[in-house]
Amino acid sequence: MIDISVAELKTRMENGEKLTIIDVREPYEFDEFNIGAMLIPLGELPGKLPELEHLKNEEIIVHCRSGSRSANAKMYMQSEGFTKVRNLLGGMIAWQAETAG
Repeated sequence: MIDISVAELKTRMENGEKLTIIDVREPYEFDEFNIGAMLIPLGELPGKLPELEHLKNEEIIVHCRSGSRSANAKMYMQSEGFTKVRNLLGGMIAWQAETAG
């Protein structure tokens, strides 16, 4: 699946689309700033996958601070059979930069 840009995600959220977004950052990062995603820190992802099983063939957008941890989350989820995982390019750094102005 092709990754997703901040602009595309923002537009889809503003249009009220029902999206599955997973934030793989740590709780302290999530507490500082979040976009309303489900928090599953990267280290906890393997143990949480059974809860996400029903989404295996649905679009799931993962994000972190810069896009690195979420890229790892995407690869891991794909290796576990999730077929439509997309990484938010640039993560929350890009989100805040694009929404600041």
